Amino acid sequence: MTGNQPSVAVVGIGTTGFGNFSDVSLGKMYNDALEAALTDSGLRRDQIDGLLIQIGSPRGLDYDVVAPQLGLDVRFAAQTWAHGRWCAGTLTHAAMAIGYGLTDYAVCIAGYKNSLFPRHGTPGYPGSAEGVREGGGPHAETPHVGMSAPMAGAAMALNRYVSHYGVDRDKLGAVAIAQRNWALKNPLAVQNKKPLTQEEYLASRYVIEPIRLYDCSYPVDHATAIILTSADRARDLPQRPVFLRGFDGVHAGPNEFVFGRPGLGINEAEIFELESKKGYDAVYARSGIDRSDIGAFYTYDGFSTQVIYTLERFGFCKGGEGFDWVQNGRIEANGDLPVNTSGGHLSEGHTNGWGQTMEVVRQLRGAAGARQIDGIRFAQWGTTVGDTIIYGN
Repeated sequence: MTGNQPSVAVVGIGTTGFGNFSDVSLGKMYNDALEAALTDSGLRRDQIDGLLIQIGSPRGLDYDVVAPQLGLDVRFAAQTWAHGRWCAGTLTHAAMAIGYGLTDYAVCIAGYKNSLFPRHGTPGYPGSAEGVREGGGPHAETPHVGMSAPMAGAAMALNRYVSHYGVDRDKLGAVAIAQRNWALKNPLAVQNKKPLTQEEYLASRYVIEPIRLYDCSYPVDHATAIILTSADRARDLPQRPVFLRGFDGVHAGPNEFVFGRPGLGINEAEIFELESKKGYDAVYARSGIDRSDIGAFYTYDGFSTQVIYTLERFGFCKGGEGFDWVQNGRIEANGDLPVNTSGGHLSEGHTNGWGQTMEVVRQLRGAAGARQIDGIRFAQWGTTVGDTIIYGN
């Protein structure tokens, strides 16, 4: 980025879709997604000289396996660790590599099979490889105190939030209902057959109280490929470029928790009001726009609570106001701020943000069909741990 002028753009997107592909090899899934992205971009395979993998082994494939399998001869390769919070990090890593001339056309690929998770703990599969991470599991699981799954931390954070702010926990249903309504307009979404009502939401069982079944993302298998290049090269390609106008990375430290929000005191050193901390507005200045210019917002919604926490973190509402703020269709079609317009992880399928990123591109191209937001110019990706990208057309 130089003087708020976008220097990198998304020029191609492709996916296998979302579902159960347990009988399909990961290599084929990666190749199908890449082929779709190449067709979308108008590029040839031999033009791709950068490869970035989000989730390598053991859940996915490593770059040194992927490149020869896909027939790619690249001069820049990178990948993230084998976990899910690195969609934006992978894309911004690619953008920086393009900006420094390390690659001209970079493809970011993510692919994995959530359908295979039930095999862990069965004969021959003693446990998830992520569970042996030094210091505990990748979602801050702490088995020595009985927290052996991601939703334990999410439940603890929600309990703390409801207690601290005195809000009506049941209002959280507005998030799950809104994203189901978006999914009804998305032929790729796995939950696109029937709407979700507040009564059905409240009747759903607790997984770990107070997290209900419909607060949890829907696991799917998928692969996605997204191609980026410089703004100058993008203008010569067939698709309307979608520019990365500004970004910020994942935050880490004593006041960050992946399933909470700064200031709640959940696995955090301090308890404070979010508005007293600065630094969450910088991405708008770097992008040359105001928060009010954002036409749609996208976030990692492993749990419905993360939508609330992220809207608060980026200043769309104040701490403790999120439950009320999302009521009455505010994040749905024709609302003040459409959120996760493809259905998100809750209803399109859990893709670590790649499904939402493809939806950003569709929206800013004007190609989102029944979900299209009229006149949209800017969209934002953001998460509970602070990473964000602002896209513009």
